[in-house]
Amino acid sequence: MTIRAASHLAALESEAIHILREAVAEAQRPVMLFSAGKDSTVMAHLALRAFHPARPPFPLLHIDSTWEFSSLIAFRDALAAKHGFQLIVHANEEGRVAGINPFDHGDRYTSIMRTEPLKAALEAGGYDVIFGGARRDEEASRAKERIVSIRNAAHAWEPRAQRPELWRLYNIRLGAGQTARVFPLSNWTESDIWAYALLHNIELAPLYYAEPRPVVRRGGALIVVDDHSRMRFQPDDFIETLRVRFRTLGCWPVTGAVESDATDLASIVRETLAASTSERQGRVSDGEDGGSLEQKKREGYF
Repeated sequence: MTIRAASHLAALESEAIHILREAVAEAQRPVMLFSAGKDSTVMAHLALRAFHPARPPFPLLHIDSTWEFSSLIAFRDALAAKHGFQLIVHANEEGRVAGINPFDHGDRYTSIMRTEPLKAALEAGGYDVIFGGARRDEEASRAKERIVSIRNAAHAWEPRAQRPELWRLYNIRLGAGQTARVFPLSNWTESDIWAYALLHNIELAPLYYAEPRPVVRRGGALIVVDDHSRMRFQPDDFIETLRVRFRTLGCWPVTGAVESDATDLASIVRETLAASTSERQGRVSDGEDGGSLEQKKREGYF
């Protein structure tokens, strides 16, 4: 790690900690969304640094789609226990009973099993400031969003209602029915996340490291068969074992892996810097049924 790179990461860290503290100072009931992915894991560690020696003054909230990678759930629980976070897990149990799944229900699945339970959990907890790990470099609609994103009473995002953020001044004051989604990692890139984890020796979910895994090919994506009993195999499916890892994580039936030999963070940093494709190429669900991430955000998706 060069001095220049370390200085760059220190500046990003300082900005993120400033955002966390500023938002908490204005919040009545803050909460941090936690998917156990690399971004939310780094964000949780930033929160530990921001409020040390006290524990962060908010719980972690995980929206369980019921189609999460099994190892990711184990990592989520271990991290919360290790660092003393209160962990709240919320799922749409009616959707689970009804069998809503990413194979049959496409874009409706995201709405029913992610967006709706997220809004229900925020309403139940009365949370007004919600931290998330989204970054502007991930996707076009992310790039439009401010660090402090005001949502209306229906938790919907309206791009034209964004507030100016000049000189790193953030307006977190809320009107009746409003909530704020706050993104401390907005100005980070994928390579920044990996490099910061390397610099601070942050433990990440095992799925990010390459190892032999059973996969099937779907529309050019390598889908890891995480649960054979629930996998919808097609007649021409062929399970092969490839050495793969993930750059981004979502529900396992709609998240593609990449072939890789990177088994440690240093190798991942080198591989990321040399990559010519977006990390979100693995999110098969981003454009399902003609939908888009921006439309999902307008409906209340994070």
